[in-house]
Amino acid sequence: MADFIYLASQSPRRRQLLEQLGVRHELLLPGPDEDAEGLEAVQPGESPAVYVQRVTALKLDAAVLRHARRGLAPAPILCSDTTVALDGRIYGKPEGAQDAARMLSELAGREHQVLTAVALQAGARRLAALSVSRVRFAAMTPAQIAAYVASGEPIGKAGAYAIQGPAAQYVENMDGSYTGIMGLPLFETAGLLREAGVLRD
Repeated sequence: MADFIYLASQSPRRRQLLEQLGVRHELLLPGPDEDAEGLEAVQPGESPAVYVQRVTALKLDAAVLRHARRGLAPAPILCSDTTVALDGRIYGKPEGAQDAARMLSELAGREHQVLTAVALQAGARRLAALSVSRVRFAAMTPAQIAAYVASGEPIGKAGAYAIQGPAAQYVENMDGSYTGIMGLPLFETAGLLREAGVLRD
């Protein structure tokens, strides 16, 4: 069994969270010929839970092919994807500042879900888990939303915010996994890594 894993994610937060578990990892990132963002297209009528698990599985499929194509040393491959949902509607990464402001104004003063799916390919075995958390935002003024959007932080984040950044000041209540909201639920991830023999008690 390898003493490291491949992380197929460009998110620095996921790297930090894996380091928190003490798991050695190497990045397995898409090449310029791969359409990583294209995998995140929502299908008509798709529920947030089905969507985030499907996208994670597709990302893992792509990472497994990438690993084989590059002739890399064998080791488990970890993928994860996060989405935000309000009333069953999926909030992905904003397309720009205006889209980010729209998302935040819709989330403000309401409770939404944050869903993070995790999948691990360990040899022929594929293990998967889903973390679902609830977050309630306080009401936000247009000026507060504009200031947060101007910081640039909402760009590239599902639901246009990062809970570990300044947006935390607007989180009135949360129920679930803080690390799941960040992008990699450590309880579920550790469970998969134990099952694959990567983490040992």
